[in-house]
Amino acid sequence: MIRTSTQNDLIRYIYQETDTEENIEIQTAAILNGSLAHELHELEQTVKSITAAERVPSESTIDKILSYSKSYDLHSLK
Repeated sequence: MIRTSTQNDLIRYIYQETDTEENIEIQTAAILNGSLAHELHELEQTVKSITAAERVPSESTIDKILSYSKSYDLHSLK
């Protein structure tokens, strides 16, 4: 018997946090239910987009942080 997959189950599946039995249930449910397959695909694309989005500070931000840290007087904390 195929149980209804929740969005949480699908996310766990995408992140490979489900066991073999759950994987089979989700895969079977996606084959039998087009809307579930679509939701799974959309979630997979979202995860790929999030993973691909890399945040890197600009050079000017790094320079400002380094400049501040160099000018900070550690002896004033005593």
